[in-house]
Amino acid sequence: MMQIIDGKKISAQIKAELKQEVYKLKEKGITPGMAGVLVGDDPASALYVGMKAKACRKLGIYFDKIIKPNNCPEIELLELIDSLNKRKDIHGILIQSPLPKHIDEGKAILRIDPAKDVDGFHPINQGLMLAGKPSFLPATPAGVVELLTRSGHKPEGKHVVILGRGYLVGRPLAVLLALKNPKANATVTLCHTGTPDIPSVARQADILVAAIGKAHYVTKDMVKPGAVVVDVGTNQIEDTSHPKGSRLVGDVDFERVKDVAGAITPVPGGVGPMTIAMVLTNTVRAAKQKLDDVR
Repeated sequence: MMQIIDGKKISAQIKAELKQEVYKLKEKGITPGMAGVLVGDDPASALYVGMKAKACRKLGIYFDKIIKPNNCPEIELLELIDSLNKRKDIHGILIQSPLPKHIDEGKAILRIDPAKDVDGFHPINQGLMLAGKPSFLPATPAGVVELLTRSGHKPEGKHVVILGRGYLVGRPLAVLLALKNPKANATVTLCHTGTPDIPSVARQADILVAAIGKAHYVTKDMVKPGAVVVDVGTNQIEDTSHPKGSRLVGDVDFERVKDVAGAITPVPGGVGPMTIAMVLTNTVRAAKQKLDDVR
């Protein structure tokens, strides 16, 4: 029977575990704290920051929401990050992407203390991941690994095909799944625009991950019968029947692919909730590391 992998349910399990950890930290005098920095007035970015704030408060994590105008000078943002690096009540720093065009996002990421980089984007944390000694893992790739493991689809010994080599999902996920540990140890193929005949490669996958950024890119004929399909895509498409005139869909043609897949993640409700859960996980880990440093 085909399984729809419920990211909301699995993320709720993770949050329940984190809530217990937060309680134990508070007993020791540490309240995990996160700062979320929003530059500009992009509605989607504001929504994401709001979701993270709400999730933090439910777990007892302190959240400091900092909003800067769209014309905020780059140096002002960098100085803000410096100040957050020094704050003892802040264990995790999130700079909501995308930033306005006049701000170099790479500079902002580099400015974050790697010990507070709960998005897992800092080159030091990326390097530790590549070395097989991860500190903070990038949230979405880590969320995919947890989603697979906790839903009974461990990647070990499987052939995983990832569509998309972006630095936020595709590349780091390929590294994570190839690591020698119980949650990974897979054979990984990373497809991209230079890959000849992507559909034939996709059909070889025991686990197919779509992170290519094109609505309904993965069709039924690209999926091996019984394969696990993980959809990381988030695309807005026009839909006159929807109250807002558009709706959110993934990179997978869900309605048709579900007829052949053994398991599949929906959009929304699949990988998205896992990303927030892993940011929270990293924040709690950062607070625990700070407690260890004090001892």
